[in-house]
Amino acid sequence: QVQLVESGGGLVQAGGSLRLSCAASGLTFSRYAMGWFRQAPGKEREFVAGIGWSGGRPYYADSVKGRFTISRDNAKNTVYLQMNSLKPEDTAIYYCAAKAGVGSGWLETSYDYWGQGTQVTVSS
Repeated sequence: QVQLVESGGGLVQAGGSLRLSCAASGLTFSRYAMGWFRQAPGKEREFVAGIGWSGGRPYYADSVKGRFTISRDNAKNTVYLQMNSLKPEDTAIYYCAAKAGVGSGWLETSYDYWGQGTQVTVSS
């Protein structure tokens, strides 16, 4: 049974930082590309960041580029999202997802497994 469990969300003031973690189990983690998505109230879920199975060539949505960093530790079966210079518009539920196939990492439909999400709230 595959599980992706996010943690690290919370309430932070604008300009602050948070580090999200996503612990994976029940799959061969090193064979999966990973992504982070987010969904703000009243909006559709959107791509935030993605990383390949080896950790190389991370890629980001324009809205977070230069502020967020995705990384992974295959020995710990964990992917991270370091979020700096947070803005109120970053407020959302953040989800991690795992992708085994060759579909685009930018697209929700490419991902095979999803976590339950962790709430991030940025106050102004």
